[in-house]
Amino acid sequence: MLRVALTGGIATGKSYCLARFAALGAATIDADRLARAAVVPGSRALDAIVTRFGQSLLLPDGTLDRSSLGRVVFNDRAARADLEAIVHPEVYRRIGEWLATLPPGTRIALADIPLLFETGHTHDFDRVVVVACDPREQLRRLMSRDGLSERDARARLDSQWPIEEKVARADYVISTDGTVADTDSQVRTVHEMLNADC
Repeated sequence: MLRVALTGGIATGKSYCLARFAALGAATIDADRLARAAVVPGSRALDAIVTRFGQSLLLPDGTLDRSSLGRVVFNDRAARADLEAIVHPEVYRRIGEWLATLPPGTRIALADIPLLFETGHTHDFDRVVVVACDPREQLRRLMSRDGLSERDARARLDSQWPIEEKVARADYVISTDGTVADTDSQVRTVHEMLNADC
């Protein structure tokens, strides 16, 4: 089984590419979903977040107010590091469990991990696929998708490695600057090359 990490910058099109790889038959998992699952009410991670950041980050139903937390951590590097130290170990634990329980005969196991390089976990994977687009397009997409001001969008982008650095360290790169058909074609090509690597 080939263990593959899919990464890139925020708003570069990773989720779309992940869905295309799944449609081609790869086993897939999304670290963002795992991160949300790790902080449900009653979880150790949520308790640790409340201890570190305060009760004000809980909504009336006891769930995490992700928007408020985002405003805190994307403007405070130390706060972001504290949050990552709480959530990331749990996410990687869950990815490890997923990999260990995939059925025999699985050829490609692909995990979408936005902060793969930032968390120093490239050694956990056999190949790294980076999804990239022009930084100006990335900023435009992020502002449009999440309704952020340019200042807030740039703060989120600045919390990650520049996309150029990720591209330089990739085994394979998918550029999402073109049409959807072009992206689909690149995903198919990378999928074929990963299959050849198995």
